[in-house]
Amino acid sequence: MGEEKYNESIDPATLMPRAEYVRVLRRDLPVRAFERALSRLAFVPVHIAVITIATFAIALGWMPWFIVPLSSLAIGGSFAGLTFIAHEVMHGGIVRSKRWQYAIAFLGFLPFTVSPRLWSAWHNTSHHARANQDDDPDAYPTLEAYRAHARARFAVDSFSLGGGRLRGLLSLVLGFTVQSAGQLAFARSSGTLTARQHRRAIVETLVAVAFWSMIGALVGFVPFLFVFAVPLLVANVCVMAFILTNHSLSQRVSINDPLVASLTVTTPRLVSWLTLGFGFHVEHHLFPAMSTRHAGIVRDHLKARWPERYRSMPLLSALGRLYHGARVYKTATLLCDPRTGAEHATL
Repeated sequence: MGEEKYNESIDPATLMPRAEYVRVLRRDLPVRAFERALSRLAFVPVHIAVITIATFAIALGWMPWFIVPLSSLAIGGSFAGLTFIAHEVMHGGIVRSKRWQYAIAFLGFLPFTVSPRLWSAWHNTSHHARANQDDDPDAYPTLEAYRAHARARFAVDSFSLGGGRLRGLLSLVLGFTVQSAGQLAFARSSGTLTARQHRRAIVETLVAVAFWSMIGALVGFVPFLFVFAVPLLVANVCVMAFILTNHSLSQRVSINDPLVASLTVTTPRLVSWLTLGFGFHVEHHLFPAMSTRHAGIVRDHLKARWPERYRSMPLLSALGRLYHGARVYKTATLLCDPRTGAEHATL
């Protein structure tokens, strides 16, 4: 699809519900596209081995000082890798058992201390049902919400990636950590979790915090910076580079229309393999329980049936648009910067 197609907004009157896309596509997709990708669990011991070996090497001084930052990068990459596994496993794309999903996800989200219980309610239930709609917990605000809520103004003006502001890079290096903490803090008042579920999510979070506190006590303050703090920043960048581009360039919708509300981003084949194809986001929102191992099949059918709706661009191009664009929805198809008056069309 040519670059000139990206700014052709879809008339809200022509939005299609997700169920309609699914109904059509299910007739064409092969049975193998819905098979779980159990072999993806092989990534788990590899990431744990990288984290463990690098942690021991840093804590015990097994390597020259100039290699330590590189080891931190490796740990951060594995932190992110575990998070991508946790995401797919919680959707059911790897194992069927809910008990195993929660156990694997707890391990996968451990670097970010995110409760699987919270993630399921926040992401699987709330976000997927209402992507880029007014009550999507992950969506940037409308102009009305921006004016009405100080918290929205603070988040957009201080941390959002837009307007060419360098401080907007904070949303890359801290975004997932801050967002997940905020979701936990307001999960009960927002109705995301019941009081009982919220208490359990807090306990799960505190267990994860206790684990990393123990690691910090064992390795010492300075080594802990390189075995956890720096890697966490790296992992945030890896994860948020995809999360921010998933929907933030797309137009607002009134119904769950994944082709209009989502964007697929492309990366080199090795990056796609290491991130479990997380860039296939349009495909994922159509079939969240499908392993993204099979997302390429869905993409081919989407491009054949709805070429005027399907949107995809390289990840770095999407990040560049985010950095130079605006984050507040003036209308469904127009983003604005309330402080400067700058306006940018959605995809």
